[in-house]
Amino acid sequence: MIHLITGDHNLLWIMEYKNNITEFILLGLSQQKEIGILCFFLFLLCYIAILTGNLLVMISISCSQLINQPMYFFLSYLSLSDLCYTSTVTPKLIMDSLLTKKSISYTGCMTQLFSMHFFGGIEIFILTGMAYDRYVAICKPLHYTVIMSRQKCNAMIAAYCAGAFLHSFGQFLLAVFLPYCGPNEIDHYLCDVYPLLKLACTDTSKIGFLVIANSGLIGMVIFVVVLISYAVILYTVRSYSAENRRKAISTCSSHITVVVLFFAPLLFIYIRPATTLPEDKVFALFYTIIAPMLNPLIYTLRNMEMKNAIQKVWGLSLRSKGNRLRDFPAFHHPAS
Repeated sequence: MIHLITGDHNLLWIMEYKNNITEFILLGLSQQKEIGILCFFLFLLCYIAILTGNLLVMISISCSQLINQPMYFFLSYLSLSDLCYTSTVTPKLIMDSLLTKKSISYTGCMTQLFSMHFFGGIEIFILTGMAYDRYVAICKPLHYTVIMSRQKCNAMIAAYCAGAFLHSFGQFLLAVFLPYCGPNEIDHYLCDVYPLLKLACTDTSKIGFLVIANSGLIGMVIFVVVLISYAVILYTVRSYSAENRRKAISTCSSHITVVVLFFAPLLFIYIRPATTLPEDKVFALFYTIIAPMLNPLIYTLRNMEMKNAIQKVWGLSLRSKGNRLRDFPAFHHPAS
């Protein structure tokens, strides 16, 4: 509510922010019951695949010698962040698929927003760390064990968590102090900043720029840095033998695939001005469900070391004709 107080020589605006909203209504992916049932079974299968795949990777790495290699050390934390990240959204999406009224409390909405950006931020930073690990392994192999020691890897994970917390807390503050006076319908299947900005009963143009700076620009800078690191890697391996060059490119291609799957839809949503599009819900599925589901497959199915670890830990036989991702020697410097 805005009160205008006038005097002889001045004009004073007093803003009274009052929040009349106790819950939000999520419009979801579709209002049709038949599509909702289809989405229920589809996303349930996806979530089971996410749980199974990421737990398989985490346990297999933790119970084998791979945990001593920084690449797999980061991969285990990537699987953990994937698991936590998708669990902030997917279980509710599955349940809401069968409901006519898809509601979420104000507190639940803000909690989901904070958690989603926190675990998503950790995942972004871990992907950056994995790219750095590949850069050091290929471009500075003689210094690899010193640069990527276990102590430094642990410090990097701690720094990633701290950076993700600052990012998510910033997003949370931008949303929690907005006045919501109604309507309370969010045209999405999750709580995020841009859909909430549309519901705020105040001018949000400046806040929209802060969201772009906090999510879009940071994501863009990290994405460009990661791509540059892989460009340097490709430039470095040009002098390798054909076999080692093929193995290096094959190994790095899995990392690049994961990075593109996660960053491309993310940048589509957050790098533009504070507006929402119908396509946002589809693109959000890529980084909330599809990427966490595909990551274990991308990193495991064609990686001989992961196959051997899974076979030893679980007694499973995973055969491959190609085994094209058998890392060449520069990739096998265990952390000291």
